[in-house]
Amino acid sequence: MQIKLFQDIKAIWKNDPAARGMEFLLYPCLHIMIIHRWISHPLYRIHLKFFARLFSQIGRFITGIEIHPGATINGGFFIDHGMGVVIGETSVIGKNCVIFHGVTIGGTGKHRDKRHPTIGDNCYIGTHATLLGPISIGNHVMIGAESVIINRDVPSDCTVVGAPAKIVKIGKKKLARPRNLPLSHYRKNEKNLEKREE
Repeated sequence: MQIKLFQDIKAIWKNDPAARGMEFLLYPCLHIMIIHRWISHPLYRIHLKFFARLFSQIGRFITGIEIHPGATINGGFFIDHGMGVVIGETSVIGKNCVIFHGVTIGGTGKHRDKRHPTIGDNCYIGTHATLLGPISIGNHVMIGAESVIINRDVPSDCTVVGAPAKIVKIGKKKLARPRNLPLSHYRKNEKNLEKREE
């Protein structure tokens, strides 16, 4: 936990040129990650779910960032500004990810068990982007501001923008025409089940 928190502090200095000296202590993303990493998530893991939620709600009140105690977040995590961010219970976020204010990493309300996105390492999610369902986001992905991704996976090493989001760049190569995102594996499985039931 201490190593991940140190990585979070380094991420503030790395990703925000306005962070100078001891100013990292004032960042709401650091406050919420202290609560999440040291209190809420450990309480959730030992099944003290009421108290886990209580502390996550206190963190939400203080920072404007709502992270469910069940969410798994790796080190180097940075939320710029922070206000209005929502991260759901079964979300998994990889190393060195950056998200901006207003981002929703949530569920569709139609699933049980794994309901929220899994995000790879070194991803960047722009302001007010919405990611819903048990989708998979690859490594080194950039998601533009106000993009919407539902029932679709995002391959590694690409940039996506729009509502619904489409691939506009793969690696360093810009695409002449935006490409649709592939249907999520879980959605393909659901469609196959629907066909069998018919």
